[in-house]
Amino acid sequence: MTGAVSRRGFLTGTATAVGVAALGARGSLARIPDAPRSPIAFTNLRLFDGKSDALRGGLRVVVDGSKIRAVEPVEKPLAAGVQVVDCGGRTLMPGLIDAHWHSMMASVSLNVLLTADVGYLNLLAGEEAGRTLMRGFTSIRDLAGPSFGLKRAIDTDIVAGPRIWPSGAMISQTGGHGDYRMPYEVPAAPNAPLSHGDVIGGGAIADGPDRVRVRAREQLMLGASQLKLAAGGGVSSNYDPIDVSQYTEAEFRAAVEAAENWGTYVTVHAYTPRAIQTAIRGGVRCIDHGQLMDEATAQIMAEKDIWLSLQPFLDDEDATPFPEGSANRAKQLQMSKGTDTAYALAKKYNLKTAWGTDTLFDARLATRQGAQLAKMVRWYTPAEVLRTATSTNAELLAMSGPRSPYPAKVGVLEEGALADLLLVDGDPIADLKLVADPEKSFVLIMKDGRIFKNTLPAK
Repeated sequence: MTGAVSRRGFLTGTATAVGVAALGARGSLARIPDAPRSPIAFTNLRLFDGKSDALRGGLRVVVDGSKIRAVEPVEKPLAAGVQVVDCGGRTLMPGLIDAHWHSMMASVSLNVLLTADVGYLNLLAGEEAGRTLMRGFTSIRDLAGPSFGLKRAIDTDIVAGPRIWPSGAMISQTGGHGDYRMPYEVPAAPNAPLSHGDVIGGGAIADGPDRVRVRAREQLMLGASQLKLAAGGGVSSNYDPIDVSQYTEAEFRAAVEAAENWGTYVTVHAYTPRAIQTAIRGGVRCIDHGQLMDEATAQIMAEKDIWLSLQPFLDDEDATPFPEGSANRAKQLQMSKGTDTAYALAKKYNLKTAWGTDTLFDARLATRQGAQLAKMVRWYTPAEVLRTATSTNAELLAMSGPRSPYPAKVGVLEEGALADLLLVDGDPIADLKLVADPEKSFVLIMKDGRIFKNTLPAK
């Protein structure tokens, strides 16, 4: 029967909210809620649709199955059999998207990653995937790691977690950002076994166009929605100074051709002008990081319509804790000093700019995913930040074309979009810090039309 229902009736009639309770500090794989038995109408709300500058009133959102059936005026008659959820004037918005996440690496130490059995890593990642969803992130672009099994487990309701657009192993040259071998493994004999990182699918070492092409095709075979290559030095890697450029145009072109033959694209890890420009000449369509780029590079990116997936790296509480005096720490300081300049150039040249965290090897830092979004007010208005983490990031996900594992829209609340949404206790445009405290602020989390959390007060 149409009409408001009690919280008890809502939970038993659609989906239970035990997932939030089951994902405590130490974690426990969350129960997957049942699909709703009937359509759900969210009413008495303020709407952030993922695209607008302000919240909108006088609307309700009707979810039917896994998709949004309608965003319509509240005056429109409601069909029989629709359950009504009174949102109490709270804000309904799309689920958040992290465009640079590492499902398998975010919360485990580097030592564990390089030595543990991949089965153990998958169990740890499954726990973290549930926590990621409880932070309000319903979609992520995974930019290196063996996340194919985790993605399959999420998609088949084995574990709770966000939608994953996987890259598979990051393809790296010898001595590049993805080469985590021990010095005693070099030089490698022609018949030497693969490194542990290669075996588990964390990285793929390849030199020369032919070998890059093979490794690119392997990731596409496994289900990559886009490819990632290392184009320059990195902070967390031990052998490559941050100023070095990695791969040639011909090597980039080999991966790009493989990706384009599958209808998708290549993104690269790159900080410096040389690394970025070489990758662009090789056909790469997205640059991840870019903190040390210069104005000429930004101009090239604007002219060629290249995406910039930028992270708010600062020397603050969210900096990966490398030992003081270490080479990694020195690289980190050099890189983070360029962040303000990179954002200034992105705004000056109106670059298509995505947002992500790139959290690695730190369980504490993983919990601050929303806090890293909130700090974006250093460069943008709260409305701009929310658009970036919803509809703009969704545009980047859509670049995977036919390789996208989820063809319907995400990042927006509109007819036909996937029903991934958050109910926020407050106005995130007025106070973006709300996203930094998801346990308190997100009173309802829905993904795929299923309610994974509901703490609405009982009627």
